[in-house]
Amino acid sequence: MTNYVRKSIKSLFELVEKQHCIDSLIKEKTNQIGADENPFFIGDLGDIIRKHKIWQKSFPTVVPFYAVKCNDFYPVLRLMADMGLSFDCASKIEIQKILDLGVDPTRIIYANPYKQISFLKYAADYDVAMMTFDCDDELEKIKEVYPAAKLVLRICPQTNHKVKHPLKRKFGCHPFKASQLLKYAKELTLNVIGVSFHVGSGCQEAEAYRAATEESRYVFDIGLAMGFDMTLLNIGGGYPGRSVPNDKNTFKEISTVVNKSLDKYFNGNDVRIIAEPGQFYVSSAFTIATNIISKKIVDKEIENITPVSDGELHGFTDTLYKQIRMYYVNDGIYGCFFDCLLYPGWFVPSHFKDDDEKVYDSAIWGPTCDAVDLIIENINLPDLKRGEWIYFKNMGAYAFQCVTSFNSMPKVKEYFICERVLLEEIYPLEQSRLIKTTQGE
Repeated sequence: MTNYVRKSIKSLFELVEKQHCIDSLIKEKTNQIGADENPFFIGDLGDIIRKHKIWQKSFPTVVPFYAVKCNDFYPVLRLMADMGLSFDCASKIEIQKILDLGVDPTRIIYANPYKQISFLKYAADYDVAMMTFDCDDELEKIKEVYPAAKLVLRICPQTNHKVKHPLKRKFGCHPFKASQLLKYAKELTLNVIGVSFHVGSGCQEAEAYRAATEESRYVFDIGLAMGFDMTLLNIGGGYPGRSVPNDKNTFKEISTVVNKSLDKYFNGNDVRIIAEPGQFYVSSAFTIATNIISKKIVDKEIENITPVSDGELHGFTDTLYKQIRMYYVNDGIYGCFFDCLLYPGWFVPSHFKDDDEKVYDSAIWGPTCDAVDLIIENINLPDLKRGEWIYFKNMGAYAFQCVTSFNSMPKVKEYFICERVLLEEIYPLEQSRLIKTTQGE
């Protein structure tokens, strides 16, 4: 473990003796910071360690290449690198971050099908050879800049299974057109080593993975018939990681379908199976706390009634209203809640009031001067006051990478914790040093 890791632990980690309830940790932190009302998050690195154990148990034959774009905080990447994960990178900067951790370039896949020339040259300079493609132009570019690259053909799954964020409009080659691309790669004397797919983020039907695996087998066999040494299947991402009660499409359901599909279509030791999980590893590890900076009660029109008397319409109306509590917090869609634009109601608020308190129809707004800066509406909450805290769980995936500087609102402050026994599983030789550094020695 490098000196940089020790410095990070000393400055960012708080070792805890046992797994704590995140609600109590958030409340404890709000009491500690006192008058500092800026938003903050707690990132539980122990949760990531636990998720890695679940992955290894659920997918014993699938190597995880963590999707850096999902959450690239240094402690997260450092921990994953030291746990032995590989990485899915989409740009020069992401590749740099991973190489700077001391990760061997063979543990990186450049998984962006459309690569800037300068980025491609950087990958060539640092021997990041494995990369995806899905069109003629990329093959020509790779032939010019990095002809020794190890190429993975990304296909576009053709099924119509439900996903929250489909990717097939932008990415992938139709399986029936794969032979044309593979033939062109052969003419250019490029090295195609496998096939990849991504069913989409927020997949709601596990069966999508089976269908995509079957299509991959079809393309795989075409490549083998053409003489390519096809040795890799990349089953992409989209694996859920949120901790949500009664979630319909659980990780367990998906892993069951995937494993059965791999046994059926890729049974044997001659093919290496990898995946690109992102949200699975980090979603449930992060909780963001926001402060109520203002509150307004408004009347919302719910019904417009025209009274009738003796069968005749009168020339007036009577409108019924209900009160809505509008809470304005200090983070929003231009901060960590961008996904609220794509998935309204995706982030569910929590609070410190008792469960038996009376609730009211409410809405939570972000702090900017934009009227679309809405986190959630039509939500029942108890009566809250300015200065109180509202917090949101399952915020680890894609929340921090989309933050903007609009209105120059404050960025969320960072706090990382890790259960001592879990961290010592990863860094057993550093046990005494870790204890000392967290005590300020």
